[in-house]
Amino acid sequence: MMMKKMDIIYEDKYLLVVNKPTKLLCIATSKEIENTLYHEASLYVKKKHKSNKIFIVHRLDKDTSGVVVFAKDEKTKKLLQDNWDKYAVNREYIALVKGHIKPEKNTLKNKLVETKTNMVYVDDKSKLGKHAVTKYEVINYKGNDSLIKINILTGRKNQIRVQLDYIGYPIIGDTKYGKNKSFYNRLMLHANKLELIHPVTSEKLELIARNPKEFNK
Repeated sequence: MMMKKMDIIYEDKYLLVVNKPTKLLCIATSKEIENTLYHEASLYVKKKHKSNKIFIVHRLDKDTSGVVVFAKDEKTKKLLQDNWDKYAVNREYIALVKGHIKPEKNTLKNKLVETKTNMVYVDDKSKLGKHAVTKYEVINYKGNDSLIKINILTGRKNQIRVQLDYIGYPIIGDTKYGKNKSFYNRLMLHANKLELIHPVTSEKLELIARNPKEFNK
């Protein structure tokens, strides 16, 4: 899936922030090299000057849409990556999950373990597990499902998907963990807002990725 045109949320001489569509990898894999968000961002900055470079700061899952931050130089990238929890002061998502989630507001705290086959599961007794903290709150009920707002306090792989499935409310369209297909033909998870302290100017940026049309129906 190639992007028709990059949806740019914010740009200055240090940062490029874009709204990633679903079904697009952030970076290359052994199977896919060019059809990535990084490749698109690199082409974009090189159009301005062939020596321009781009560095990805963090990632979203292929099937998750929303805010992704790139740095335009290695110093800014390192600043952000080494101090991500300091600069990324609020990471917000929206999701549509199966069932009427109860309680309507909660904080999920688990240990997550990743297997050699890149699956992640909850094992709260594991010494190898990494702590994951996810807050959610119901926005609205849609039929038999729940539209929820999510704030993550840690950034573990597949964190939101695994923790919601563990409590019995898998994200609609999550065929990896929830084992359920979606009428919307996508994973119903979107990183809609990132509040970021600019690593150079110290300005507080509110970076908002407009909701995909599927979430507004």
